[in-house]
Amino acid sequence: MLDSVGQVPNLVQAETFLKEAEERNPGFWVAHSRLVAQAAGLISGSIPGLEPQTAYSLGLLHDIGRREGVTGMRHVIDGYRFLSAQGYDGAARICMTHSYPIKNVASGSAKWDGTRDEYDFAQAYLDAIDYNLYDRLIQLCDALSMASGYCLMEKRMVDVALRYGTNKYTVMKWKAFLEIKDEFDHLAVRPVYSLLPGVVDHTFGDLGRVVE
Repeated sequence: MLDSVGQVPNLVQAETFLKEAEERNPGFWVAHSRLVAQAAGLISGSIPGLEPQTAYSLGLLHDIGRREGVTGMRHVIDGYRFLSAQGYDGAARICMTHSYPIKNVASGSAKWDGTRDEYDFAQAYLDAIDYNLYDRLIQLCDALSMASGYCLMEKRMVDVALRYGTNKYTVMKWKAFLEIKDEFDHLAVRPVYSLLPGVVDHTFGDLGRVVE
């Protein structure tokens, strides 16, 4: 049984938040957020107990902390604070959990650019909760979605590593992401890749059109 998802804005409000954030800090992160939302909606439709509109809103808002500008891992805190102030504790939670398939703030893909107190708060927050299916769903969709389209998880992981570098937790994180994908393959009773448009073509380019 799922933990309570908490308060999540409806689709209209989530879209409004994202559009406002894009005006403050335009970038590829917005297209990425929309693809994460679409993936979350599509995959959740095959999982009993998940609500597609809720999943879609959570996907739209997982990176909403980027409204504060170009930052590294500080965006998880900024998103959490913004949505908490609006009364949406469920969506705020996803801002905090989406980057951490393992519960270690030091495992973030980018450097920690918040304060030490914020780092400690984020770690204490992760330590205090048990991840539910919505947490793991958005972690999964984040790991399948580039700004330009869906791809094999391995391509996305390498793309992130090339942009931000690696650390001693990278392989552990990759294994955790792959375990999440296996979990959702099982829950959906089909490969999650089959639920998303353009995975083969976007992963392999012209070769993908031949493979398909």
